[in-house]
Amino acid sequence: MSKKVIALEDRLKNCKNVITLGVRPNFSDYSPQEAELIRRADKIYYPTSFYADLFDALGKKTFPSYHTYKCVQDKIKQTALLDLLDLPHPRTRVFYGDRQKQSISNHFTFPFIGKIPRGSALGRGVYLIRNEKELRNYLDQVSPAYIQEHLPIDRDMRVVVIGRRVIHAYWRIAPENEYRSNLAVGGKISLAPVPEKARNLALQVARACCWDDVGIDICENNGQFYILEANMKYGREGFRQAGLDYAKVMESLIENEEI
Repeated sequence: MSKKVIALEDRLKNCKNVITLGVRPNFSDYSPQEAELIRRADKIYYPTSFYADLFDALGKKTFPSYHTYKCVQDKIKQTALLDLLDLPHPRTRVFYGDRQKQSISNHFTFPFIGKIPRGSALGRGVYLIRNEKELRNYLDQVSPAYIQEHLPIDRDMRVVVIGRRVIHAYWRIAPENEYRSNLAVGGKISLAPVPEKARNLALQVARACCWDDVGIDICENNGQFYILEANMKYGREGFRQAGLDYAKVMESLIENEEI
């Protein structure tokens, strides 16, 4: 095994070829030896959004990439990027301020989806809005309003791209009478084959957006594949159910210099 690499966050703590130093917002809290390891490292793994910015300013490589961190749990940036790249996703619009919010019904018909645009995960902060009352309740909680067309689906696909290739892909099936397929709200994993078109679309998205560690959620509706969301902090239950040892997968990718 080659020399060990340096990580800050603990995502790779079970990898034998990784030294995990932990995250200290005050850099001065690292010991002199730890600080020197960071300074000398060619690449820092899982540096956090805070340090990814700083390492990028210094020209130091990170994994995940600086660009990956810029879109963590930020649906507004993700949507703008998908629009810029002309990549297929459900029709979405962000409404700022009371005047813009009053025009939502001019752009969307019930039912539609409202989301908390930043910081939400695990299916939390996603609302199926079926009438004016539910819209008002949503607007009382969220600003800006992130509104997306509702696609009548009961499952989606999670495609995990690490480095430059698809490492794992599986289906997430929503429970009965539920519009979300997230495991946190009762969704189930299916290891049935994921269509090659969906896998290729996820690769296309990851490469175009410079995301190198991401779970991309994709659905199919009327024969068309749509990108629902990019998850940079995806769970590992799909790996476990498929019998994949996440730590060993990452060890191998590091050893082979794929990441």
